[in-house]
Amino acid sequence: MNANMEPIGRCHVVALPYPARGHINPMMNLCKLQASRSHDLLITFVVTEEWLGFIGSESKPANLRFGTIPNVLPSELVRASDMLGFVEATLTKMEEPFEKLLDRLEPPPTVIMADVCVSWAIIVGNRRNIPVAALWPMPVAVFSFIYHFDLLVENQHYPFDLSERGDELVDYIPGISSTRLADLPTIFYKSQRHFMSQGIKMISDVSKAQFCLFSSILELEAQVINALRPKLPIPMYSFGPLIPHFTLEDQENAPDHMTSHNDTNSRKWLDSQPQGSVLYISMGSYFSISSAQMDEIVAGLSAIGVRFLWVARGEASRLKEACGDSGMVVPWCDQLKVLCHSSVGGFWSHCGWNSTMESVFAGVPMLTFPMHMDQVPISKTIVEDWRIGWRVLKREVGMENLVGREEIADLVRRFMDLESPERREMIRRVRELQGISRQAIAKGGSSEVNLGVFIRDILQLS
Repeated sequence: MNANMEPIGRCHVVALPYPARGHINPMMNLCKLQASRSHDLLITFVVTEEWLGFIGSESKPANLRFGTIPNVLPSELVRASDMLGFVEATLTKMEEPFEKLLDRLEPPPTVIMADVCVSWAIIVGNRRNIPVAALWPMPVAVFSFIYHFDLLVENQHYPFDLSERGDELVDYIPGISSTRLADLPTIFYKSQRHFMSQGIKMISDVSKAQFCLFSSILELEAQVINALRPKLPIPMYSFGPLIPHFTLEDQENAPDHMTSHNDTNSRKWLDSQPQGSVLYISMGSYFSISSAQMDEIVAGLSAIGVRFLWVARGEASRLKEACGDSGMVVPWCDQLKVLCHSSVGGFWSHCGWNSTMESVFAGVPMLTFPMHMDQVPISKTIVEDWRIGWRVLKREVGMENLVGREEIADLVRRFMDLESPERREMIRRVRELQGISRQAIAKGGSSEVNLGVFIRDILQLS
C-alpha cells in the first residue's frame, strides 16, 4: 500500500479483521458494499502479510486499498494445531504494528472498523480519539450468550462438564429460545475455560466502542437484537448476510479464462448433474476432522452412490482415490456459486456462520457437523429453530464421537430423497428463509437500509 496515495473519499475507514477466513470474509464483503455505495469513503483494509498474499489479487472498488502488518506467527496456518497460541498472538502482537500503521496513513483515519475478536483496537481508538465500530461476525445469539455470562454463573451453569450436564436447559437468556448446555458455544465447556476470560473481555469492550455491527439478518435474530438494544449504550446495525452475493452475476458471465481451473471443472461437472441431486460437502478452513472419520464418510457415501462435490483442502488427492466415480473432490471452489447451482440439493457443513448464511441465501438444506465455538449453537439453530437441516453428529461435540458409515449412508440417503415428505418440508422452510435473506439486501430491506444509515453516520464524523 502506498500510504501517501491521493485519497478518494473524505471519510477514511480503517478496517481491521481478525486474521482468519471466517472473520476476513464478512469484513471484506462489508467494506466492498460500503465502498461501492459511497465514493466519499476511502477504506484501508488491514491484513497480515500472509493474508495479503491470499486475498491481495481479488477485485475490489477503487476506493478500497490494503494496509499490511507483520504476521502474528511465522505461519498463521498453524493456528488450528495451536489455537490458544494463535489467539494469544493476536491479542499481544498485532496492536503495536497496527498503531504504527495508523501513524503512517494519509489521510488520518476517521473511524476504525474492527472485529470484536481484536477488541484492543477499541482501546486504541479511544486513546487516539478515533471512533470505533465493532463488528461481530457470528450469530448475535452467541454474542448474547457471552454478554450474559453472569446469568450462567448465577444459575450454576458455568463451568460445566459436558458428559454430566449437557442436557440441562438454559432458558433465561433474553431473546434466546431454550438451549441445552451442550448446544452452547464450546468456550463454556469446562474443558475450554481458558478461552472464556478472553471472550468475556472482548464482549465487554464492545460497550466502549461508538458503534456495534452485526453480520446477521435482522429478521432472523430480531428477538435477541431487540433484547440487547437497551443494554448496549451504542447504536447497533445488522448487515447480514455479509456474503459475496453482489458478485454472483459477474461470476456467471465470466469467461472460463477468468475463473480458476477447479472452479471451471466443478461448474462443468455440476452442469451435467440432475437437479437437486448433488450433496455439497465442506468442513470449513479452520479445523480438520480425523482421518478415521473421513474414511467413514467416504465409505458411507460410496455405499449409496450419492453424487457429491467435496471441498477437501489437504486431503483432496487421497479422497479422489477413495471416492471413485460418484463424486468430485476439489481443493477449492466458489462456495456461494456452487450452492446456488440448481443441481445442488444439500450441504454437509461444519456450520460456520458465513457458510450457513450462504446456504440460506441459496435455499439449500443442511446436514450439520459442528466442531467448535459458534458452530455448535448454529447447528442447533439450523436443526431445531429454523428446521432446515438434520444433525450428522448426534453424540456430544468435543468427546470421542465417530459417526459410522452405516449411519452416514442411511442419513444421507434419506436426506437426499427428493420425494420424502420430511425433505419437502425442509425445502419449504429453507425457501422461506431464502426469501427473508434476499429481501434484507434488496432495496428498502433491513440490511440495505442499515448500510445507508451507517454510512451516513460515519460520514458525519468527518
